[in-house]
Amino acid sequence: MTIKLHCFGESGNAYKAALALELSGLAWEPVYVDFFAGATRSPEYRANVNEMGEAPVLVDGDVKLTQSGVIQQYVTDKSGKFAGAADEKYEVLRWVLWDNHKLSSQAGMTRFLMNFLPEDKRPAEVIAFMHGRLKAAYQVLDGHLKGRDWIVGDSITNADLSCCGDLYYPEPFGFDRADWPNIDAWLTRLSETQGWKHPYDLMPGNPGDRA
Repeated sequence: MTIKLHCFGESGNAYKAALALELSGLAWEPVYVDFFAGATRSPEYRANVNEMGEAPVLVDGDVKLTQSGVIQQYVTDKSGKFAGAADEKYEVLRWVLWDNHKLSSQAGMTRFLMNFLPEDKRPAEVIAFMHGRLKAAYQVLDGHLKGRDWIVGDSITNADLSCCGDLYYPEPFGFDRADWPNIDAWLTRLSETQGWKHPYDLMPGNPGDRA
């Protein structure tokens, strides 16, 4: 049975789940969520897809899961990939939770505020504040990656697939790979993995569709 992932290209959280699926080798297909037309706010979506009004949503037969970290763990349990060694599971989880709280949630919001709102609606003070918080997160990640190929252990885990979620996007959000050489090398290494795809190539929907 083919797994379905309700997603859209601009979503870093959806990308985490889609990339895990793509690299796992499991059969899956994207189901486009027209987020910018208000799809996730509709009563139909909340009643039939996700009561939280969010994407991504994974559907695999009778299994329906939301939240990218949960979906990544499901992919791991089903494929046997990205868990790391047995004694690394809590370290992987630590980085997934750190990313959700400190990195991707803030990067995604900042990218939205800077690129997907009308220019006169962009809150400059909020954006400046978020840049400060993001810089602190980049420092943590860049420092951790010094001398390492991957965030945990010696292979790709859900820690990598979570933390990279927003960092491949081309829109400005206070992140320049050139400023963070260890993150840059890690992102290059990950993108050279067989099967890797850019978020706008992996999922339907990109800013050009609305240009």
